[in-house]
Amino acid sequence: MNDGNILIIDDEVVLRNLISRLLRLENLKTWEASLGKEALDLIEKEEFQVIITDVRLPDIYGIDLIPLIKKHNPLTEIIVLTAYGTIEDGVKAIKAGAFDYITKGDEDNKIVPVVLRALEKAQMSQRLKLLEKKVSDKFSFENIIGNSSLLKEAVELAIKVAATDAPVLLSGETGTGKEVFAQAIHYSSSRKNKPFVIINCSAISKDLLESEMFGYKAGAFTGAVKNKKGLFEEAHTGTLFLDEIGEMDFSLQAKLLRVLESNTFIKPGDTKTTQVDVRIIAATNRNLEEEIIHEKFRQDLFYRLSVFRIELPSLRNRKEDIPILAQSFVDFFSKKMNKNIKELEPAFISRLKDYSFPGNIREMKNLIERAIILADSDILKESYLPREFLALQKDDLSDNNNNDLTMEQIEKRHIINTLNKCDGNKTRAAEMLGIGLTTLYRKLQSYGIE
Repeated sequence: MNDGNILIIDDEVVLRNLISRLLRLENLKTWEASLGKEALDLIEKEEFQVIITDVRLPDIYGIDLIPLIKKHNPLTEIIVLTAYGTIEDGVKAIKAGAFDYITKGDEDNKIVPVVLRALEKAQMSQRLKLLEKKVSDKFSFENIIGNSSLLKEAVELAIKVAATDAPVLLSGETGTGKEVFAQAIHYSSSRKNKPFVIINCSAISKDLLESEMFGYKAGAFTGAVKNKKGLFEEAHTGTLFLDEIGEMDFSLQAKLLRVLESNTFIKPGDTKTTQVDVRIIAATNRNLEEEIIHEKFRQDLFYRLSVFRIELPSLRNRKEDIPILAQSFVDFFSKKMNKNIKELEPAFISRLKDYSFPGNIREMKNLIERAIILADSDILKESYLPREFLALQKDDLSDNNNNDLTMEQIEKRHIINTLNKCDGNKTRAAEMLGIGLTTLYRKLQSYGIE
């Protein structure tokens, strides 16, 4: 693609050549055509950023040419040129999608500046389109790695629901890729060029979470000196991803339910309703049915969120995907760290397969990043794995072999064993361990198991 391909369509040879020479002085590449049909043939072969067309061509009304050009390439900017300037023609040209309308003779000095402005707009539109494509490609379903039947089933469900505006509930253990799925659903939907906004409900206190979600009017409370736009408004016409929805305060859940049912809400300090058009994708690692029984989650909100529910499999239930996942992380971190890791030692893969990965894919990613930092050869060896990790294999998970471990390593082993017994449910694990849920999260984060 040439950045400055300009097509001039006019049956007046002298004028056509003059415009062409002026534009070539600006280092632009020009093409010429005397008929509409000739121009359309050229458009099939070349990509033009700007097209200048006369209104009165021998074979077509120049303004009727605009939609034909735009159909082939919507990003092409079109300048209409005529010797018989009328307000009617000008209005028609702009309505048809022309960038500008210039009268021959009277405005000849405007041609080059107008072409340069049109070219700048066309180039900006093309860069934006390429960027959008890169983002869509990055977050596409094709980038969800794995061949296991459980993963394929989850992907197939997500692809089907992506084409709709239905709310989606993604459930599964921490680190199973819920945010990756949410992004893939958004960027495969009709809202892909609209905002994708994330709220982590576990990372923000109740009062702050309400302000973040809905915003507020100036004067709503002490310190509210100016209006604040909430994330629901930021996500308008796009998608709002409510991560860790199970951590949301019970009283705030009622306000969220109202938004889901009416697409409206009232900001703190306001008297008018705010209307939004937002698709909701929620995610949780909690068993929301159990939370409903214990009156920690609203049943009506659960039914509203789980119109379409997708369960993401844990890594220990799709161990056949470990080699391909490991290779993808090796490729990523090797490039990032300018290392040349050519292969993974079979024993390295074997150790990964023997581990239960309570932190799932996220834990595995952290583990491989650490191993590549330590690597001093082109083979990723078993010896690069942490000592405490090697002690936590499935044939050595009992508490009888602690003699060579530090107190911190013994604690880590016990916490991971308990988490495995609870199938990754952190609330139950914290209760069994006799510690607070916040303490458990903090310890898991220090282990690289978020």
